[in-house]
Amino acid sequence: MRKVLKRICVAFIFSGLAFAGPAYADKIIQVAVSIIPQKYFVEKIGGERVNVSAMVLPGADPHNYEPKPQQMVALTGSDIYFAIGVPFENVWLQKFIAANPRMVVVHTEAGIQKIPMAHESFHGPAGENPHGGEALHEHAHDGLDPHIWLSPPLVSLQARHILDALVKADPEGRSYFEANYKKFINELVDLDLALMQVFYGKEASPEFMVFHPAWGYFANAYGLKQIPIEVEGKEPKAADLKRLIEYAQAQKVKTIFVQPQYSDAIARTIAASIGATVVPADPLAPDWAANLLQMGEKFKAALK
Repeated sequence: MRKVLKRICVAFIFSGLAFAGPAYADKIIQVAVSIIPQKYFVEKIGGERVNVSAMVLPGADPHNYEPKPQQMVALTGSDIYFAIGVPFENVWLQKFIAANPRMVVVHTEAGIQKIPMAHESFHGPAGENPHGGEALHEHAHDGLDPHIWLSPPLVSLQARHILDALVKADPEGRSYFEANYKKFINELVDLDLALMQVFYGKEASPEFMVFHPAWGYFANAYGLKQIPIEVEGKEPKAADLKRLIEYAQAQKVKTIFVQPQYSDAIARTIAASIGATVVPADPLAPDWAANLLQMGEKFKAALK
């Protein structure tokens, strides 16, 4: 309960603003974002006063994404770029700025304490790493997990950066943006509480198996642990695969979660060996809130 109250208090500190006034027309802020969930966030706050385009299109992988020529052309008309710390930004963000020097770049990941990808490794019953002690894939140059959009409490921090940037770009729309921001923060609180309720009463740190370790922040927020199949961002070798199968059998894993952006061949091999099912888990789904609720129920079912 103390944890719940702390989250609510933090959320309302962020939303403690004066809200009044009608929506404004005319000015439309042209916004570019890295991934589709960010489009959801910006549209929640910007409403009719923003036009948002995502660089990573449906089905693409933000780890090795390269923009299309027409996207680079479209980017020259953007007023704001909301970065989030995904790997392709390390290579392309400076090129985006060079293509449009007047574009304001806002790092929505600023102020968020990221967890290392190695944090998401797991250990067998004897305390041995089933991956033979090898480190997990490092998504970014600093080896930190970039999937900060999969935790409602962390999205509330990102939302404040979005609000501030929109108000700066369009001061006349302040009351409109602030009203939308307050509503969005309330939705995030409700979503967070709903997900906490989904996992209420579960044993300490129950585990679920994933191919790609995208769900670390989600797992941390709701007292879960993810078991990744990937080894340093690559498919496991034969010895690693054998250890994974043995561990999954020992833990009675019945579900393996896979992203549509990745091949599910290895996951299906493991699933066939242990009698498990393969279930999609898309961290980049456009209907962000509905997707997190749906994934919460899927993870809960996998823990039974």
